[in-house]
Amino acid sequence: MRARMTLSVVLVVAGLGSGPLAAGDRGGGPGRQTAVVYLAEPTLVGSTIVQGPVLFIHDDDKMAQGEPCTSIRLFEPGKGPSEEIASFHCVPRHGTATNRFTLTTRPNLRDGFGCVLTAYQFAGDSEVHGVPVAREAH
Repeated sequence: MRARMTLSVVLVVAGLGSGPLAAGDRGGGPGRQTAVVYLAEPTLVGSTIVQGPVLFIHDDDKMAQGEPCTSIRLFEPGKGPSEEIASFHCVPRHGTATNRFTLTTRPNLRDGFGCVLTAYQFAGDSEVHGVPVAREAH
């Protein structure tokens, strides 16, 4: 059976942060991209289910060094980023550039509700950042 891919409904939240935290910005210098998005559906990211505003950060320098290049943090409008909910080394692949931040998800069959983040892509960038499959201990 073929897995069904869904596109999670997100709103890119512009202007909630100041400076480099504005949606889709290359905040923090060259090679670093950020976007604040609103996850409208409960979304499993790593081992955490989250819904609401989050900050996606991708750092090319960390990626080149083999370190976790993606960080996803809770984001509180008016205050900025807070707790990190996930950090991982993405699985990059070439795609078609989009004009807005995009998430790719699949249904969350493990928990029976919401979705699982499988990839993300920044506006204007052709690189798609795949999310590694989380390993579960038995």
